[in-house]
Amino acid sequence: MLYSSTRGGDHGLHFRDTVLTGLARDGGLILPDAIPDVSADLGRLSTLRYQDLAFEVMRLFADDIPADDLRALIEKSYATFRAKEVTPLVQVGDIFILELFHGPTFAFKDLALQFLGNLFEYILGQTGGRLNVVAATSGDTGSAAIHGVRGRKGVSIFVLHPDGRVSPVQALQMTSVLDANVHNLAIAGTFDDCQGIVKTLFSDLPFKDKHALGSMNSINWARVLAQVVYYFFGAFRAMERTGAKEVDFTVPTGNFGDVFAGYIAAKMGLPIRRLMLATNENDILDRCFKTGTYALGGVQPTLSPSMDIQVASNFERWLHYHLGEDPAKTAAAMASFKATGSLRIADGPIHDRWLTSGRADTTETLEAIRATWRDHHYLIDPHTAVGVAAAHKAMAAGEPPMVCLSTAHPAKFGAAIIKATGEDLAHHPTLDALRGAETRVTRLPADPAAVADFVAAHA
Repeated sequence: MLYSSTRGGDHGLHFRDTVLTGLARDGGLILPDAIPDVSADLGRLSTLRYQDLAFEVMRLFADDIPADDLRALIEKSYATFRAKEVTPLVQVGDIFILELFHGPTFAFKDLALQFLGNLFEYILGQTGGRLNVVAATSGDTGSAAIHGVRGRKGVSIFVLHPDGRVSPVQALQMTSVLDANVHNLAIAGTFDDCQGIVKTLFSDLPFKDKHALGSMNSINWARVLAQVVYYFFGAFRAMERTGAKEVDFTVPTGNFGDVFAGYIAAKMGLPIRRLMLATNENDILDRCFKTGTYALGGVQPTLSPSMDIQVASNFERWLHYHLGEDPAKTAAAMASFKATGSLRIADGPIHDRWLTSGRADTTETLEAIRATWRDHHYLIDPHTAVGVAAAHKAMAAGEPPMVCLSTAHPAKFGAAIIKATGEDLAHHPTLDALRGAETRVTRLPADPAAVADFVAAHA
């Protein structure tokens, strides 16, 4: 399997190259040159446990890693999860919840970043190389990335988060990790500022090469690949329980990486009827699919901070497919968006084979938390609640089963749970133990030069 940039500058890359490259050298995102069709093998795949299913999916895209090594990496990565099934499927009323929060940091990012951390160490161990990971986070990516690489040989990590715009638990999960190879940077700005700084550093090719920069954000293809697996697992379990021939998914969406992984699963032949991306008030993606225009707006702080994003990095990957996999058109479209903050994709609502969109504001999010607890005694975090609220607005009788991705443990967002229910319900002993922990963090302005200087001094 070979890989190329959405903008055409990088091509002929092997899987290992994509892992260490992160963002393509031309500023584009890396995609496989072909998507394998597994539709004829769905019956066999549906019987596999999570780790074996992950191997069968990933080996199709990572054929330059020996099978035994890949299997060992996968087993090691998911041995850290608290649930035997890794991502259990739970029925809550008329929807299914796919619980993706049973990893070390209680967020769905662990499913990709535990694997990616092990993969980094494996590749660097063979090459004798080094890697300085620079990542931006709106909340959960940072802690999951840190826990994926803390203490690992040959890797240091620099995580940028918007100062004061992540939940207290999310901040503690990052800043209480004191390993020498971990650097937390609190940036005076928004997540989009953090993401923009990371892209600026990666676009400075001499700087990137000198300091061996790598990425654990979802711009890294390996992260998207690891997330494809749980769509297969969740769909198989939902179809098994209901007898349905296809499924719908609702995905709380910020940076478009999670829902794009579902898009890849659908292209591989998984019987997905509809993938609904669900946004909060920061609704650039919902507005785009409803109007045909991808246009920036202001970032509003909400109860679901990991979704408080305007520029969704992985949107470029979908756009590349939408434009017929033409790198020149993709490059021109992204250049136009960068210059104007707006991109006209269609003259009205975008009609995609799988993707649709929904939105839930803060009032609807709180009501989804409240009603799910009241009616089913099941607690959901505010990101999952955005998905649940949007799903309920879109569902109709007689449709395929709806699977909503649950992206984080509710204990990470205790204040939102109290606001919704009036009760202090959201706890987990591991997260409660973080209170009062020693922390280490460096505060910097939203300035690429300041961050570059810090990375250069500590790489």
